[in-house]
Amino acid sequence: MSEDEANGDDGAAKPDEEESVDLEAIDEQLSTLADDLEALDSELEAAETEADLDVVEADLDSFREDLESVEVPEPPEPDEDEEEDDEPAPEEELQDEYDEIESDLSDLESDLEDQRGPYGEDVVSEINSASSTITGTRWTEEGNAELIEAVDAFLDELNSLLDSSVTLVDEGEDVSARLDATLDDTVDAVEDANLDADDDAETIAGLLEATDDLQSDIDDATEWSDLEVREQLRREGYYDVLEHVKDYPPEWHALKVHEKRGNVDMILLALETFDSDYMEEHCMEALERMGPEEAIEPMLQKANRRDEAAMAVLGKIGVDDEKVVDALLDYVDSNPNLQQPAFRALGEIGAKDAVEPIAQQLVADEADVRSWAARALGLIGDTRTIEPLADVLADDDADRVRASAAWALRQIGTTEALEVVAGYDDDRAYLVQAEAESVDLEPAA
Repeated sequence: MSEDEANGDDGAAKPDEEESVDLEAIDEQLSTLADDLEALDSELEAAETEADLDVVEADLDSFREDLESVEVPEPPEPDEDEEEDDEPAPEEELQDEYDEIESDLSDLESDLEDQRGPYGEDVVSEINSASSTITGTRWTEEGNAELIEAVDAFLDELNSLLDSSVTLVDEGEDVSARLDATLDDTVDAVEDANLDADDDAETIAGLLEATDDLQSDIDDATEWSDLEVREQLRREGYYDVLEHVKDYPPEWHALKVHEKRGNVDMILLALETFDSDYMEEHCMEALERMGPEEAIEPMLQKANRRDEAAMAVLGKIGVDDEKVVDALLDYVDSNPNLQQPAFRALGEIGAKDAVEPIAQQLVADEADVRSWAARALGLIGDTRTIEPLADVLADDDADRVRASAAWALRQIGTTEALEVVAGYDDDRAYLVQAEAESVDLEPAA
């Protein structure tokens, strides 16, 4: 037996022994790739057609595969006992070289994309963008006229370049819809032309210039938002009700006339248009007095933004709508500032779905919350709440809460509810006693 065999050494590498890496071979690979990349740069510069660019793209893809196959090893961990060397490790130098090649490759790929086109699809995209701007904007009468002129000019350019015969769509009163339909026709004309990026490059460039002019003209057209607030309202007829100005500002006077005449649409218009806390307050007060169902949607939007006045309006409207009730229920277990208007609105609506969550507030820490909850349950009038309200009347520490429970039971008005209240005609609290004395249990003659 040899000495090596005796020592258990058969000449094989130990398992934890790292295989050596040929750094010089990796350096040669990277140097070759750097030279190849320079050749690809020249190839891209010489490309003149889409076919030429397709060849360059394939070569770049192949080059990237070759680059990603190169594995640069991690630099060794520095020995704590050795002093730091200012010279970077060979592996770090190789990684820097790799990163530089990868960066140059990415630049070439971007240059390739920039050199492509433009295409007929680019023209279609620009037309669709212009059409979206037209249909997504509210225009004045002047703006509509300017848009018609802009699209008409675009049609002249497009028909000249494509030898087509697209005309303005005249059917319908909605100018935006007519122009949208017209531009759809221009898209069809561009797609039917089957424009080639090489053979029709001049035509495509001309069409893109025409779409740029179209978009510029659209941007210059007069939007509704370009008008001053008073001018917007004047054009909507808001001030038409004024024969003379009795109250100032005239917007307030007009608001009062619209409320008197039941012109809900004009009040909602004023609410949406005026950027004024003063006018918003008066608009909301008018809507609360009127309680119009037409205001449900805008009030619901405001209520979802924690608007207390909107909750009050929804209560006055009084429609037991699922979306309205759900929005108000979000505030039943909120802070007291939001609970009060939400409770009252749900009570005025008579929302049966709100009975259980409001009843749970009869044991809230704040006496005011318990009182508001009791009154809301009285407005809803559900007989399921007789027992919990009777418990509040008997046991609550705050007399004003007990008085609210007595009032609620009177509102429910069944014999059972009234008998509960009638038993407190000699109560210690005057408010509770007054509610009990108001009960009439005598049958009607």
